[in-house]
Amino acid sequence: MSEDDVLVRHDGQVAVLTLNRPASLNAWDMAMQDTVRRRFGEFAADERTRAVVITGAGERAFCAGQHLAETAGFGPENVDAWLDNFRSLYRAVLEIDKPVVAAINGVAAGSGYQLTLLCDVRVAHPGVRMGQTEVSSGIPSITGMYLTMRALGGSRTLELMMSGRLMEADELKQAGLVHHLVPQGDVLATAVKIAGQLAEQPSVAIALTKQRYRDLITPSLWEAFEAARAIDRKAWASGQPQQVMRDFFAARRKR
Repeated sequence: MSEDDVLVRHDGQVAVLTLNRPASLNAWDMAMQDTVRRRFGEFAADERTRAVVITGAGERAFCAGQHLAETAGFGPENVDAWLDNFRSLYRAVLEIDKPVVAAINGVAAGSGYQLTLLCDVRVAHPGVRMGQTEVSSGIPSITGMYLTMRALGGSRTLELMMSGRLMEADELKQAGLVHHLVPQGDVLATAVKIAGQLAEQPSVAIALTKQRYRDLITPSLWEAFEAARAIDRKAWASGQPQQVMRDFFAARRKR
């Protein structure tokens, strides 16, 4: 992974982290996820950083989720390390005691969509599409199901998990998955502005509020990760995810 795959700049008290693989819709592998996790650890320890914005480079995607080139060769023996890596990343995002704002552009899918749900505030534009597409790659949707169910309830969640469809901006706003819908060119600036406003809030109150939210959400999220171990092993043992991914790359080579 290139060091340029994750960019960081500071705008006053706000750290802006950019997923920087626009050619692949900012899809990430475990090395890139590790870098994001480390960056969040740095933000947590830096007293000058009072809020974080996370976004994706380019206009086409925030993050398209897992880079399929990495998982196409996976077998059941790879599942634990893969899930442990995601769990460490999700923990880092959830446990930072500072506001985190997602500036969402284009598509947020799979684990990229899940990342937005871990953020405290979500800013997007008309044309954004978000959803849990893992089933279309042959991967059961377990952690994404839990995060979506907390936000939307059971009936709509099951339909989304099985169909793998992406929700359009109007549906996202109506469902409360997007808090602010602004013109595409204003997404990042709006997210930075909101993060700056939240950075001015009393830090102890923010930290304790986020701590209580973590107390409510994380036990069931970690249980979902444990459930995913056995479920994902079965999926990869079937050979179906690998075949779907091989078919995807074969179709792309023919274009």
